[in-house]
This record gives sequence, structure tokens and C-alpha cells, in this order.
Amino acid sequence: MDVRQHLRSALETALVDTALEVCPETISVERPANPEHGDWSTNIALATAKRAGRKPRELAEALAARLNAVLPTHVESVEVAGAGFINFCLSPSWLHETLRFVVAAGTQGFARSRIGAGRSVNIEYVSANPTGPLHAGHGRWAAYGDSLARLFEHCGYAVTREFYVNDRGKQTQLFGESLAARKAGEDPPEGGYLGEYISEWAEDMPADADPVEWGLQRAHQDQLEVLASMNARFDYWASEKGLVDSGAVEEILNTLDELGYVYILEGATWLRTTQFGDSQDRVLIKSDGQPTYFLPDIAYHHQKYSRGELLIDILGADHHGYVSRMSAALQMLGHPAGHYEALIGQHVTVLQDGRKARLAKRAGKMVQARELVELAGADVARLTFLLQSIDTTQTIDVDLVVAESNENPVYYVQYANARVHSLARRARQRQVALRPLQKVDLSLLTHQRELALLRVLSELPNTVERAMRARAPHQVTTWSRECAAALHGFWHDCPILRDDVDEQLCQARLWLSEATRIGLSVGLGLLGVSAPESM
Repeated sequence: MDVRQHLRSALETALVDTALEVCPETISVERPANPEHGDWSTNIALATAKRAGRKPRELAEALAARLNAVLPTHVESVEVAGAGFINFCLSPSWLHETLRFVVAAGTQGFARSRIGAGRSVNIEYVSANPTGPLHAGHGRWAAYGDSLARLFEHCGYAVTREFYVNDRGKQTQLFGESLAARKAGEDPPEGGYLGEYISEWAEDMPADADPVEWGLQRAHQDQLEVLASMNARFDYWASEKGLVDSGAVEEILNTLDELGYVYILEGATWLRTTQFGDSQDRVLIKSDGQPTYFLPDIAYHHQKYSRGELLIDILGADHHGYVSRMSAALQMLGHPAGHYEALIGQHVTVLQDGRKARLAKRAGKMVQARELVELAGADVARLTFLLQSIDTTQTIDVDLVVAESNENPVYYVQYANARVHSLARRARQRQVALRPLQKVDLSLLTHQRELALLRVLSELPNTVERAMRARAPHQVTTWSRECAAALHGFWHDCPILRDDVDEQLCQARLWLSEATRIGLSVGLGLLGVSAPESM
């Protein structure tokens, strides 16, 4: 049951009765900060009082009076507080309806939304240079990008997951030369790659191999393995070299020139990005005739619109200046400004024994994502990356994330899911069959722990939509932790299979446990984390 929509509809009717018409989507219904103020609250009187020509509290009292005259289903009372807030106190019956809704929807349908139906989105993430292993930051962006894609899909969007392979330019040449030097027992050239992995890979490289081509394939395969281990997949791999060889870069330059946005200054070719809000114009081709990375990037993004009407890039912390220039270039080519987003991910620091980790294998000065996954496990690594917003710096304490204790948030959530499954096994062992839900009296679920768990379950649909709109998968992580906490509290205070528990209450609590299993399965699935049945 979508209680927010239920209350919005009641408020809309009350507003019409007071000669005010408001779009239902603009009626905000939220949980009050203070639980003593009721289950739900709205500021609609404050938001519409000026247009109505009335004082906010006066309007709120008029609306509350109409609602109290014929109380909406599940509503026990409607009260006015403060300057004009309207608070709703609900009976537990709405939470019992929530349980029925969760069970009916199941793991495939619960918390799904159709707000993105008929729309498509292209999400590019990781896009690491194919010159070495993925570092911990790449692991964070992989977890984030894949979970964001899952959120969009859950909200009805058609999603393309994309990885851009920078397989051309000086960096690839230096990479090949570094491999060749190590193969020959020599030091890499100036500006080359010094990581231990270069020496390891060079040992595997056939003597007759082209160091650049072999190295690019080796790096790509290594990255694929790590991404697969983290349950991050991609639908499309774009090659910068292929893009340039196809003539798309030259074509986009000619198009921008014909549109009047290109000019020559001091031998370099510039793009007038300031006309679209950039802080300065940008160089497309340097005075030595070499294109900057910006030019093929424009051609690439222009092509990406064939794979999604909304483009989202997940970029590293050093890409802040990139966003405005790319947005400007895409607007020049006729793409709406709101159809391109760039989300900036911040750095990751890994601690072990209270110090920056010095793990066995190192790529230069960075901790490899593979090492973290091997040390902590894929589920732990992934969910740890999703504990906080990607635009914040993150510190990962390896000792904490590998500990099997309640202080470990990953263990805490997965253990809650395992508890639900253990209950089902115990019930089967004791030959306690689950009755059809329609024959179970859910009104017996009145304990504060039961109601708290149901409240958390009722929040997942709204959490999914909110997390998708905010591009914030960590909100689902927060929900999962809250659900786990509510389940552990319910488990502690509400016996289920104990001999002194009434049979009807036992059945109601078994169904509450089943609804929790569905909720946790959906939440963990959106995070790309397994839902273990035992631990």
C-alpha cells in the first residue's frame, strides 16, 4: 500500500472542497521529525496559503476539519501543529496492508516504479585506462555505477551500461614500452609505468607479441575479471581507437566548424564553449596538430545518444572542469542541457591495522581493487563502497569490514537475511506450515517491534524512487541497515515458534518474516550484493 499516495488523494479532495486545486504530485507527505507528531505530516497549507489568500494555520485547520469529518481509511485522527502543519495519526491497519502488498508483489515486483517507462538512460562508469589494474577508486565507481543502473531499471528505464576504453595515445605507447623494457630486464622509459604488475605481466608476454596490443588485452582482461567478481557488468564497450579510425572525430570537428563554434588562435583549434556557460574556450587541436582528449570525447558522447536519451558519466575526482565543457559541446550539437549529467566520485583510502594498507600486490602507489575484493570478499567490498555518497571521500578499514560482528554493517545486514531463512527452516523442521495469507489475522501484529519493522518495509518503494532521482544508491544501503536493525529487534522481542506463542500470532509473525525476506532481497539486489540464506 502506498500510504503517501492515499493521503495525497485525501488532501487533494479536501483542497478541492475548499476551492483550491493543486497538482497531487506537489502535495508533500513526509514523516515528521518527532514521532509524537503522528505518523505522517504535510506542509500543504503553508505552501498554498498565499495563493488562497488565507493564513496558513487557518487553512490547515479548515483542511483538518474536512478530513476529520470523514476520516480516510486507516486514519485515526488529523491534527494541526505549529504554523500550519497537518499531522496524520494512523491505525496499525495500514501497516498490515503494507505486509499484504509486499507479499503480493514478491521479490520481482516489490518497490518497482514505472516513472521511467518508455525512457532510456546510458550510464558510463569506471572507464579506466587499459594500462593496468583497477584501483580501489575504480572499485567504488564500479559498485556505484552498477547499483545506479539497477535503480534506474527498477524504476522502469531501459538502461545501457557502458565502459569507454582509452586505447590510443601516448599513454598506451608508454605502457607497451614499459612491458617491453621489463621483458628485456631493463627499466621502463621516462614517464613509463613502474608498478609491480608490469614486471609480472611482462613475464607472461610472449617474446614475439606486440607489447602495446598484448598489454591492452592483458589489462582489459584483468579489469574484466575484477568487475565480474564485483558483480558489475557492462552492455557496451566503446573503443577510442575504433572511434578515431571510423572518421567520427573528424566528422564531429567539421560539424562544429560548420555550426560556427570553431576558431583558430595561435595555431591551435578552439571551441567556443563560453557561449554555453563554460569558464573559458577549450582547445580541440593543439598547435602541433595533435588533438586533445576533448575532441574524441565529444564525438563519443554524441554517438552515445543512440544508446540512451539521458547520458550519465561517473568520473574521477580530477574531472570537475570537464562537466561544463562537455555540456557546452553537446548543446552545440543540439542535445538538451538537461540530458547530460556528470557525477564526480571522490577518492578512497584503505586502512589496515590503523594505517594506510600496504597489501601484497601494488600498482605503483595505489591499492588494487582486486586486492580489496580478495581480502574482504566481493559482497563486503561492494556494500562497503556503497555505505556513503560517492561525492564524499571514503576511508575503508579492512579490519572492520572483514570482522563478523554487528559493528560490521555488511555482516549486520546479511546476517538479518540469514536469520529470516533460518526461521523458515526451523518452521519446516517443526512441521509448522505457513497458512494462506488471506486466512491469517494480521491485526494481531501490534507489538512496537512488529510495527517498526512494517514501517521500514513500507519505506522501500519511496526510498528506491528517491535514491534514483538523487543518484544516491547509498540511500538503499541505509534502508537495508535500518531494515536489518528492525528485524534484529523483532527477533529479540517477538518469539515466533516458541510453544507459548498463540498459533494465530505465530502465523502472522511468520508472514512478517516472509515480507522482510522479500524486502531485504530487493534491497540487497539493488546494491548488487548476495542475500545469503545461512552464515
